[in-house]
Amino acid sequence: DLPIPPASFELLVFSLRMQAEQALGLLRLSETEEKPEVNVPLARHVIDLLAVIEEKTRGNLSLEEKRLLENTLTELRFRVVQA
Repeated sequence: DLPIPPASFELLVFSLRMQAEQALGLLRLSETEEKPEVNVPLARHVIDLLAVIEEKTRGNLSLEEKRLLENTLTELRFRVVQA
């Protein structure tokens, strides 16, 4: 059993990022999985959720949190364009 990390803003952003990356086929669930399934609409939905978080938390984040969210959104949006 792995310990569950405490809830935090960083963990929320990281969790959503992982969901988007999985939807884009960038993460494999297992070593035996040959070609991950790509679901661009799902990835866009998760990116939209992150954008809502960005909008609703504007002015309330530390500089570190703001950079994390902005960098995550920029990278994921770029990867959607590539897909």
